[in-house]
Amino acid sequence: MSVVMPTEPAAASPAMRSSKSISERLRYLWYLSRRSPLTLVGAAIILLVLIMIIAAPVIAPYNPDKVALTARLLPPSAAHWFGTDEVGRDLFSRVIYGARASCGAAFMIVLISMSIGVLIGCFSGVVGGRIDTAIMRLMDVVLALPALVLAMALAAALGPSLFNSMLAVAIVRIPAYVRLARGQTLSLREQVFVKASRTFGASPFYILRWHILPNAMSPIIVQATLDLGGVVLIAAALSFIGLGAQPPTAEWGALVSSGRSYMLDQWWYATFPGLAILITAMGCNLVGDGIRDMLDPRLRGR
Repeated sequence: MSVVMPTEPAAASPAMRSSKSISERLRYLWYLSRRSPLTLVGAAIILLVLIMIIAAPVIAPYNPDKVALTARLLPPSAAHWFGTDEVGRDLFSRVIYGARASCGAAFMIVLISMSIGVLIGCFSGVVGGRIDTAIMRLMDVVLALPALVLAMALAAALGPSLFNSMLAVAIVRIPAYVRLARGQTLSLREQVFVKASRTFGASPFYILRWHILPNAMSPIIVQATLDLGGVVLIAAALSFIGLGAQPPTAEWGALVSSGRSYMLDQWWYATFPGLAILITAMGCNLVGDGIRDMLDPRLRGR
């Protein structure tokens, strides 16, 4: 009589374990986000802006640069939802395409300033000594100047264009990330695992790559998300005074600048691009607050 031995269940493959871990994390993030309705509102706004950026040719009913002098300064209607500008261009289409310039510029500014600032800050905290002192004194000098005034001066020196305004704002935002990354590095380098790695002869670059950066990214990501809203405002301000995007580029700050001359009689010209700036900045701030609450264990129970 043969005896059938019970078989152990097959071990899950690494791919299955990875997909399960990702799905569990997504469910946990969804659980945390549901506890904050404002975070969901901010996420919906960001998602809407992303759809506008990606699907602008599909959503926009007209060519944003098409001139129609017979339809100049028309009020909002079924044919032109946001009205038209002084040369007959459809404002709804220009606001949709303006999301690409305004939000794309804001994203690149945050990416550039965060990448450079984090590397400099972590390197300064790991190396220490005179190099750390020199770097931080330079950052203090930059932070002592008003951010908008310094960005205006740099943009004026580089020349009025969207790229130069992006570069100017990115330079101004670097010190904030340097200080944040350095503070995280100074805290982490006193941890046991960093001291053990240093004891076994690990180089500063190895410690920075494998121990400091992975553990310092949470507050940096929160800062970057919160920074997006402010960067959208600063970039729009530079375009508003003529130092950013130049005509005929569809950009929200430039549209508000062009519409201010018609504000009394043609209110729609400056109102709708201004609302786009306001709503986008608010969405970024709401998402940033939500991510901070998710990543900070002290705030999860509130």
